[in-house]
Amino acid sequence: MIKVTPADIERFLADDDEQPIVMLNLLRFKADGGRQRYLDYLALAGPIVSRYGAEIIFTGDGSTALCAEPGQSWDAVALVRYPNRSTFVNMIADPDYAVADPVRMSALEEAVLQPISTIQL
Repeated sequence: MIKVTPADIERFLADDDEQPIVMLNLLRFKADGGRQRYLDYLALAGPIVSRYGAEIIFTGDGSTALCAEPGQSWDAVALVRYPNRSTFVNMIADPDYAVADPVRMSALEEAVLQPISTIQL
């Protein structure tokens, strides 16, 4: 999945919106310069992310998967903390983000956006 749909947003907002979330981004780049286009996307999106009180807390390159089915390794991962789910939805609806998102989509062969909540042990 690369493009977030209205049905995705509806499911996403059905969960608790009172707590911060971390969005795990699993990224597989297109072979024809996708990695560089993704870096271009980050340059465009970074200020927008900050404006919404979110924070990119980690980005890293994937290496050979230790334990995975064939085709399950990822080129890169990113973790982005948002104050809540509504913040994420508001950010991707921002007109400035609408300029950055096509760059993201042109960079990616495949992506997974997985919201993560803190586990209370």
